[in-house]
Amino acid sequence: MKTLEMKRAIVLRKRGYSIGEIAKEVNASKGSVSNWVKDIKLSPRLLERLKSRPFANAVVEKRRKTRIAKEQLIRQGKIEFASGQIRAINQYDLKLIGSALYWAEGSKTKRSMVRVSNSDPDFIKTMMKFFTEICRVPQKKFRIYIHIHSPKAVNEAEKYWSKITGVSYKQFYKTYVAKSSATKNKRETLPMGTCEINICDTNLFLQITGWIKAFKDLIT
Repeated sequence: MKTLEMKRAIVLRKRGYSIGEIAKEVNASKGSVSNWVKDIKLSPRLLERLKSRPFANAVVEKRRKTRIAKEQLIRQGKIEFASGQIRAINQYDLKLIGSALYWAEGSKTKRSMVRVSNSDPDFIKTMMKFFTEICRVPQKKFRIYIHIHSPKAVNEAEKYWSKITGVSYKQFYKTYVAKSSATKNKRETLPMGTCEINICDTNLFLQITGWIKAFKDLIT
């Protein structure tokens, strides 16, 4: 029998320590500790303190993870339900979506240049689909301009956005590296920077402007 550990366990129990706390203190199993201190009667004050004492960190952390997992399942279920409410997108839908996205994110200052920029690859894919399928922009007219915060990631970013857009490196402008104003957080959250799609076409600029005007008039 571990005499020293048992004596230490008894002392701690009389001070109001829980079985789990004692087991950790004396490096023994909870079963052994429970057997050692089974005859000790705690005062009402110590019993109340034990009942009100917060759970051990491990138990609290386990409950926190379980709660988060349940919340995530509920959230994902709601997302999946809402996702099921969207039907297949046809070409007219894509025209509206692309026009709306350009209204929100596209450049409207240069009449000869269609320009839109974003860091979200799905956004860029959607706009490339809009330009190629709806606007019928030939591949050779695209120019890509990348803005990035780390000079070490330039080659990786160019390969990444070339794959996302389907545009050859030969049609990329020289990548812009923001050396001074970038924070560490931006460098970490936007490792591939932002991608800007450029199309020099006055007629296309006016066409998209017209589409935007049309649904703005219908909505407002």
